[in-house]
Amino acid sequence: MPPVRRLTAILAADVAGYSRLMGADEEGTHERLKAHLGELVEPKISQHRGRTVKNTGDGLLAEFVSVVDAVRCAVEIQRGMAEREPEVPEQQRIGFRIGINLGDVIVDEHDIFGDGVNVAARLEALAEPGGICVSRVVHDQVRDKLDFAFEDMGEQQVKNIARPVRVYVLRPGAGAEPPASRVPIVLPRRRRGAIAALAGVASVALVIAVVAWWGWPATRTASTPPAAVAAATTSIVQPLVAPRLSIVVLPFANLSNDPDQEYFADGITDDLTTDLSRISDTFVIARDTAFNYKGKAIDVKQMGHELGVRYILEGSVRRAGDQVQLNVELIDAENGAHVWADRFETDRANLTKAQNEITGRLARTLHLELLEAATFRVEQDNAGTPDARDLVMRGWAWFYRTASVANREEARRAFELALQIDPGSVGARVGIASTLVSNLLEGWSNFVQEDQTRAEKLLLEVFERDANNPVAHWAMGMLRRVQNRLAEARIEFETATALDRNSRSFAQLGFVLMYLGQPEAAIPNIQKAIRLSPHDPNIYASYGGLGICELFLGHIDEAIDLLRKARAANPRIYSAHLFLAGALGLKGDLDDARLALSEAIKLKPDVTSLARWHAYRPWETNPQYWALREKTLNVGLRRAGFPDE
Repeated sequence: MPPVRRLTAILAADVAGYSRLMGADEEGTHERLKAHLGELVEPKISQHRGRTVKNTGDGLLAEFVSVVDAVRCAVEIQRGMAEREPEVPEQQRIGFRIGINLGDVIVDEHDIFGDGVNVAARLEALAEPGGICVSRVVHDQVRDKLDFAFEDMGEQQVKNIARPVRVYVLRPGAGAEPPASRVPIVLPRRRRGAIAALAGVASVALVIAVVAWWGWPATRTASTPPAAVAAATTSIVQPLVAPRLSIVVLPFANLSNDPDQEYFADGITDDLTTDLSRISDTFVIARDTAFNYKGKAIDVKQMGHELGVRYILEGSVRRAGDQVQLNVELIDAENGAHVWADRFETDRANLTKAQNEITGRLARTLHLELLEAATFRVEQDNAGTPDARDLVMRGWAWFYRTASVANREEARRAFELALQIDPGSVGARVGIASTLVSNLLEGWSNFVQEDQTRAEKLLLEVFERDANNPVAHWAMGMLRRVQNRLAEARIEFETATALDRNSRSFAQLGFVLMYLGQPEAAIPNIQKAIRLSPHDPNIYASYGGLGICELFLGHIDEAIDLLRKARAANPRIYSAHLFLAGALGLKGDLDDARLALSEAIKLKPDVTSLARWHAYRPWETNPQYWALREKTLNVGLRRAGFPDE
């Protein structure tokens, strides 16, 4: 069956400065936000015939049958918020930013997807606290129906959207719209790109010049060098310079006459385009542009030049009996070389379910492959003087390799240098924080308190600029886990998975549920992480968590099998040996248990007792979790000769 699609008005909202407010008064902010949503926002959405698609922790996504209803609802929410909390100092008040778009979306059971949703989220990010930003199509639909004033911000190039978006600021407190001849330029508080500063310059020349400058950077300042203006007004033939992580997903070819497979192929193309666009700093050509090439013979080098991309993903669907085979390959558009290829198989009767799993696995794998390929190119092209963006990519390539002290140190070195070159880099901040908290988790930090403090500071700075960064929410969840603030860690990981349905946070969400004493609830999340990335260089963690959950549930043989997989995936992780020793000891295989225990102590000589081990794992104090551990893992470790003190 083809994916369900519909045209809908999309409203995206989030709380301005949410992390700062939570840092100042966590419980109070949470309760106040719940009150605002329950007493004002949700009733207004229902009143205007809308529905809340999902809550994202610090905001929400809603859809409306009518774009007029969506705009009226947004205005009434903002007016209502202005009247609430009069006793609260202005800097402590909760204020929403709202973005509204009208677009064609793919409808899932509990979510909606597509460029229309992405544009609404980007519009929300451009809005001021208490403000509303709408797309041109929304403006055109409501300008003659509603008596609201709009200010034209001009064409804005927003993250992960191929074409510039015309943005209008709606002023809830203002009356009729000013004359059409008045086109003011209003620079947004965040992401003030060169496009906004140069609105009014000849559009074709401007777009080409800015893309050539660097594929739509999100962090350029509003003050553009005179040379860039000159280039925009005098040269319209300058070749496109493709961003490092840039890709077009070509429509997958249906190599049979089965129409179900045609829908399946198109659905894979659509979903993969959307999922890749959610990856930070990845430039993805929009679906509508890519589908212009459907069924046509292509020259990959020419296409790369035309679209300004470095990589091309193409694939095909073929039926073999009752099985459907999906073949995919990643191609370097510069030289036509094949970078990576893979094959997936599924039962023909289960194409819809398979589509989601295959797309998720493809997106996760492609992220890693693109990083590796792009980093190799950086090292070849610009080894001596890489810029901040190149260094951030290099850092992530090291970070995602098999976990080790050396690899993490290389990653951190690259991120730190990127931050020195560009003190405003969001990517460098997220990278450094991720490295710090990962080292804390593995017991590799020599400055525990200092690293926690710095990681938190960096992540709060990121949220001030990009509150919807899923990797930053993953890192904050990891930090909260290290700090034994498990309820908050759970919220962060749930937020990350809501923002990116292929996020590595599924495994961490499972771990937190396990540490909260809920192994049965943890298992599906960890299993999903394994399905999404079965060849993850750090899959040891997922196998280890799944093994402990099975051990807690009394499935000792299954636990031992999984924990052996964890140890084999990365034998340098001391805790993998300890977990296995506990499971083997519980079963009574004491010789193997003692051998695993000795390997753990070789890797971590200062962990010589349960108490010393626990000192590195402060998040394991939940009573429900500890009760499960005392009945299973600790019993096995004591039998293997691991003392309490």
